[in-house]
Amino acid sequence: MKKYFQFEELGTNYRREFIGGLTTFLSMAYILFVNPLTLSLASVPDFPNELRMDQGAVFTATALAAAIGSLLMGLIARYPIALAPGMGLNAFFAFTVVLTMGIPWQTALSGVLVSGLIFIVLTTSGLREKIINSIPEELKYAVGAGIGLFITFVGFQNAGIITNNDAVLVGLGNLKDGNALLAIFGVFVTVIFMVKRINGGIFYGMILTAIVGMIFQLIDVPTQVVGAVPSLEPTFGAAFANLDQLFTIQMLVVILTFLFADFFDTAGTLVAVANQAGLIKENKLPRASKALFADSAATVIGSILGTSTTTSYIESSAGVAAGARTGFASVVTAGLFLLALFFSPLLGVITAPVTAPALIIVGILMVSSLGKIDWNKFEIAVPAFLTIIAMPLTYSIATGIAIGFIFYPVTMIVKGKAKEIHPIMYGLFIIFILYFVFLAG
Repeated sequence: MKKYFQFEELGTNYRREFIGGLTTFLSMAYILFVNPLTLSLASVPDFPNELRMDQGAVFTATALAAAIGSLLMGLIARYPIALAPGMGLNAFFAFTVVLTMGIPWQTALSGVLVSGLIFIVLTTSGLREKIINSIPEELKYAVGAGIGLFITFVGFQNAGIITNNDAVLVGLGNLKDGNALLAIFGVFVTVIFMVKRINGGIFYGMILTAIVGMIFQLIDVPTQVVGAVPSLEPTFGAAFANLDQLFTIQMLVVILTFLFADFFDTAGTLVAVANQAGLIKENKLPRASKALFADSAATVIGSILGTSTTTSYIESSAGVAAGARTGFASVVTAGLFLLALFFSPLLGVITAPVTAPALIIVGILMVSSLGKIDWNKFEIAVPAFLTIIAMPLTYSIATGIAIGFIFYPVTMIVKGKAKEIHPIMYGLFIIFILYFVFLAG
């Protein structure tokens, strides 16, 4: 075991790897409760119940997808990087694809499945690098920042801090409302944990917020903590049901969005965490193809189980900071996600005001990529800004990406930089034009 994970070479031991794996788990455990609420559209009261995903099934799918994905990453790629259904991608799945586009969640899962299969093909064929490299870095950063703003907006909405205002579309909610006050408390507490650099700050913030909610009778006290594992039956295999409905421009854009977002998220996380752990050799990432395969395979498995795109988590950096250097830490994290399956009764105390602070804080972390965009170049600033601002304003991640990818070739050509545009970007330009024509029709 020590030899396989190269303990001596990397200067680590079982204790450091266990603590690192535990730290990573605590840093990302919030997804176990946020994902079921997000995918079931629990914050949308007037949505038909028969069109919602089953929260219990999504909880189980989330834990299993995280466990299997982390195990694959640990055993195959041997990196201290854990996986789980991605924040941002789950919001796109629920609020854009299902709620806004009116696409059944079963079909959306089919889209996730296909995007994962394409990811596997691109990874094994070597085309992945070509596609990623065809998209300018500024647009990649803009997509990340835009998703961050979108998630934050959803968090404020779920908390009741931002509400509908017929005069100006949105406005400040009733801050005297108990749930809004609970969410505000959660934001303050979580911010304090994060500023103090406490590992698992988001998770601890949710726990403390839930406890305060129960004290003030805003949340029902659970009758039990440990219970039976919820059945996967409502979601398992649903991704295979509607594969014939994927052959439309609308679903093509959905699949591409799942694919691109996973591309950027995974590549950025792998490089960032591996660099932090000192695993990058001669500016190259060893076993990169294995890591990407583990990520894409986890997405396919997760979609079959019944959850949105599974991806590498930047929270793994917390585990690395605690000493993790090998894939054994990911194996530990996987085991903890399996153990978490028995704590499903706690789902009842994780309400929208409890998860809202997590969404807001994750949004803050994601918009850090704004600083990497060269705002002095107007031909770059225009598509980047429109990508970012369109996501929360149109309540659609896909629309934000489409607008940015349409404007980029236009501004670059006008600037006289047509030769700098990769041919793939022209193809995406046409696809997204057709996307708007299709929606208009």
